[in-house]
Amino acid sequence: MAQYLLIARQNRDRYLQVLNMSYCLNPSCPNPQNTSNEKFCLTCGSKLLLKERYRAVKPIGQGGFGRTFLAVDEDKPSKPQCVIKQFYPQAQGTQTLQKAEELFTQEAVRLDELGKHSQIPELLAYFTQDSRQYLVQEFIDGQNLEQELAKNGAFSETQIWHLLNDLLPVLQFCHKKQVIHRDIKPENIIRRSPPLTPPHIESHPGGNLVLVDFGAAKIATYTALNSVGTIIGSPEYVAPEQIKGKAVFASDIYSLGVTCIHLLTQRSPFDLHDIYKSTWIWQQYLKTPVSQKLSSILDKMLESAVIQRYQTVDEVFQDLKFKPPAISPPITTPASVTKAKATDPIDQELEEMKTIFLKGGQPKSNTNTQIPLPKPQPANYKTIDEELEELKAHYLGSNNFPEKPSAS
Repeated sequence: MAQYLLIARQNRDRYLQVLNMSYCLNPSCPNPQNTSNEKFCLTCGSKLLLKERYRAVKPIGQGGFGRTFLAVDEDKPSKPQCVIKQFYPQAQGTQTLQKAEELFTQEAVRLDELGKHSQIPELLAYFTQDSRQYLVQEFIDGQNLEQELAKNGAFSETQIWHLLNDLLPVLQFCHKKQVIHRDIKPENIIRRSPPLTPPHIESHPGGNLVLVDFGAAKIATYTALNSVGTIIGSPEYVAPEQIKGKAVFASDIYSLGVTCIHLLTQRSPFDLHDIYKSTWIWQQYLKTPVSQKLSSILDKMLESAVIQRYQTVDEVFQDLKFKPPAISPPITTPASVTKAKATDPIDQELEEMKTIFLKGGQPKSNTNTQIPLPKPQPANYKTIDEELEELKAHYLGSNNFPEKPSAS
């Protein structure tokens, strides 16, 4: 409990610092950082609150289409953290800008459709202010898997099993909503930080992994699946058919497979594929071997030909159901029992003889030759037990086993 209280205090102190800061969203502002929670920027005079509610605190990312900021929702008493995405494309050209704006709007639409899932960020707002588009979404506190890989090193097989079991249901949910994510990679998978309170008091519903960044997501209509679209996605993780602008549900499965082998090897996916033979060679870079079962599942997820790949998440689940049980530590046999078994071979042989006489059969032998025995006759159990005890007493009466004939 003391550990949780310490973490809570540390986070509270950091959070109080956040509450007293503001970041100007004007891209032209020379000094955007404000050290107070004013309503207007002290440098350029721009309005700091979006919709009189959302206040940016600090930048946390920037891409080709926009900038991302950690923010605070001032409209709620608890002042929860959230994320502001500002549409601010770096690309030039009318057609490119038009496509970028379309993708930004598309992300808001997809989050509005999917954000009720506990492992997908919820859309809080989408609007235009000062001629700029903004998207506000739920803040996911945690590290993405690429950060986790850099910090802790290559993932183990057990971690990959957990990843698949945790993330595949999210992918299944998206696909049932006819949404193809098109940009699955370690950076877009965040492991939610554990709650500040003890686990038995509070736990977050659903899995720990959250799928983010739906800016590249696409609705999979019949027309869309049969037409060539824009090539979107990260080159290292994108499926062959997606490179040609024809993403399908199986394209997400491919990208998730590439994500897994990257996490297992800590190598760039480009290094894990032999372009001359057009084959994956990721097993060569494993620091610790994985089971044949997991290897087979990942290889099928990575098939270049769509028809040979898993077509749906349900198909992957069918193979995951046959996951081998976790390897248990070897059972330690007490020394006294081990010694008794090792020094009491006559009991074992007598039991075997008893089985032969009562049920019929052949004695165990270290050779392939079996001695034929006469058909067993009905016998009295008590009499046989007594005779076997007499045999045992005969051999053990002197506390010595019969001497083996000498080799001479």
